[in-house]
Amino acid sequence: VQLQASGGGLVQAGDSLRLSCAASGRTFSTYTIGWFRQAPGKEREFVAAIRWSGGSTYYADSVKGRFTISRDNAKNTVYLQMNSLKPEDTAVYYCAAVYGSRRYIKAYEYDYWGQGTLVTVSS
Repeated sequence: VQLQASGGGLVQAGDSLRLSCAASGRTFSTYTIGWFRQAPGKEREFVAAIRWSGGSTYYADSVKGRFTISRDNAKNTVYLQMNSLKPEDTAVYYCAAVYGSRRYIKAYEYDYWGQGTLVTVSS
């Protein structure tokens, strides 16, 4: 499984950004794809996840209502649409994959990780 995250950048508070996670190497119908983030000096934390089959989604409370995770089956890509960004959203964002379809929200549950993409939100 290969995961390629992209779309990070420098934005101002209140702006929007869309991250992409291109997946390859498997048929992902029985996988769950998650987004995590890690700010300097902090532990990696769960942001959102989506079951590839069925499309059930899960969000951290801190992003609920602002972030939306979605997938494009044809492109084998998962997106994280981030709206109303705040300075505290600043972090390196990682996408990850795990075989299985349930509510995976812990980093240790994921088997495959992409490289991170940096999101910086200025105030």
